[in-house]
Parts: sequence; structure tokens; C-alpha cells
Amino acid sequence: MPSKVSCLYVLTVVCWASALWYLSISRPTSSYVSQLSAPARKTPKTHKSNATTTFSNIRTRPLNPHAFDFIINEPKKCETNVPFLVILITTTHKEFDARQAIRETWGDESTFSDLRIITLFLLGRSTDAVLNQMVEQESEIFHDIVVEDFIDSYHNLTLKTLMGMRWVATFCNQAKYVMKTDSDIFVNMDNLVYKLLKPATKPRRRYFTGYVINGGPIRDMRSKWYMPRDLYPESKYPPFCSGTGYVFSADVAELIYKTSLHTRLLHLEDVYVGVCLRKLGIHPYQNSGFNHWKMAYSLCRYRRVITVHQISPEEMHRIWNDMTSKKHLKC
Repeated sequence: MPSKVSCLYVLTVVCWASALWYLSISRPTSSYVSQLSAPARKTPKTHKSNATTTFSNIRTRPLNPHAFDFIINEPKKCETNVPFLVILITTTHKEFDARQAIRETWGDESTFSDLRIITLFLLGRSTDAVLNQMVEQESEIFHDIVVEDFIDSYHNLTLKTLMGMRWVATFCNQAKYVMKTDSDIFVNMDNLVYKLLKPATKPRRRYFTGYVINGGPIRDMRSKWYMPRDLYPESKYPPFCSGTGYVFSADVAELIYKTSLHTRLLHLEDVYVGVCLRKLGIHPYQNSGFNHWKMAYSLCRYRRVITVHQISPEEMHRIWNDMTSKKHLKC
């Protein structure tokens, strides 16, 4: 006759076996569990009745939905007259002097009597309420500022550029060309318009040009252009144009914006645009007229270029006045 200890042992084993069997038929499979844990973003709790629908929506949701509202907008800027060129200038709240210098020099929308040029300054939202209010007042005067409600910072420069692409695609998709540049850039408008874009010719499509860079990610954490390996594991970047200034046909604005919705965000704006171009099968053209560095001023030298970097507001006025007043001089 078996002892009480033996009976208790057998009973314990049976109980454990029953419990494991119950758990195995009531738990989801391991593959289903891994699918549920895949989405990185938190989602609201749902009832069992619509859990399947919610999961389907998560899987098809854009990677970067760009779900930002316009705080300041100029949606009717292109309604009355379709522009030949839209100039998108990334800037920050404190750079009023730079914006004003551009308005009074190369960014003046009335420079060409026979062509419609639109100049827009792109900003995010400042953490300083006073600066936000100052920009709102500036916008009421000049009507050339667009702001979305992401935080304005260097690491959000990509969002600022995508905002510009979104604006063109939404409010000005009939424009011929777009230029994206920065607020410390001098632009030789004659060379840009007449030598590069040539209004008398048929507008290009799927066109993108600037100073093309063929490089790879910098892994040094001390660098301004540091790129973590887990964010971009490849050893080479696709060809991209320096963010200091590039030009493209207006149809590319919508293509890049829509591609960005399904492309992992990178904080290096010009590299990210290059990644989107690679997905679109658009190869940027090299143009030596785009300079992404500082150049010592010379009237003849500046007559040959399209962009020059690191120009102060004072220098911008001086260069513009010199070039416009001495057009009769030959180099």
C-alpha cells in the first residue's frame, strides 16, 4: 500500500500538469505575442470587440505622420497668381535682422517684374512665449511666415523642411520650382532664375540640384553631425545636397513629403532628404554654383555663384547694394 508521502507527490504532479495544460490552451501563441509588442508607440486601450481593427490600423499607420498643426499660415499666398519660384528659408525666432535683410535684398518678392517669386520663412514653436508673440506680430506685418507646433530646435530642422514641402504640396502645388535655403545665405537671384531655372524653357519634372555631397555617417559623439549606428546603420549616405541651399521642381515637394511619412526620421535634414530621394529614384544633380562655405567677397566672384554661406545681415545689404549698383561693370 503506497505511503501518504507518495500519494501527495502524485497528487502534486497531477495538479501541476493540469495547470500547465490549461495555460497552454488559454494563452496566445508566442508569434502573436511578439506581433502585439511590435508597435513602438503607445495606443489607447480598446474593447475586445474592436481590438483586431485597432491592431490593423497600427500596422498601416505612417512611421512619421507629421501630425502638426499650422500655428501661423499663409494658405492663400498662391491663389491669385501662380509663382514661378517659391523660396523656403529656415530660420529661428531671434533672427529678425536676418529675415529683414533678406526681405530688403535678394528675397524681395518684387525683384522680378515679369516673374512671381514667393519668399517664406519657416519656424517651429519656441519655448519662449514672448518670442512666439513677436513672430506673430511680425507675421501680421509681412505675411511671409509659416509656423507649425513642433518645438523649434536644431534637431527638429528636418521637421521644419518637411513643413515647407507640405506647404508647397498643399497650398502651392502649381508652382514651377522651389528653393530651400537658410537665413545666413546670400542668393544671387539673377544666376538662380535666368541661368539655372530659365523661365523661357519648359519646366523640369522630378528635378533636384545643389551642392551634392557623397559621404558617410560620423560616429564621433562630439560632432555636430553625429549619427548613431542604430539610427543609420549603413556605412554610406545616399548622394544628398547640402542643406545650405538646393533647388527642385515643385512636383518633388509632394513626393518627398509623402515619402517621409513612411521613412524613419533622421535629425540631419539634408541627409534625410537624400534618403527620401533615393527611395523615389531621383538623383540630385551637382551644380558648382551652390557654395556651402564662406567666400571672401569679390564682385566678380559673387557674380559667378548662386549661393554663399555664413553671410551676416550687414554683409547681405552691402553685397546686394554693390551688385545691383554695379551691373554695368564687366569682370
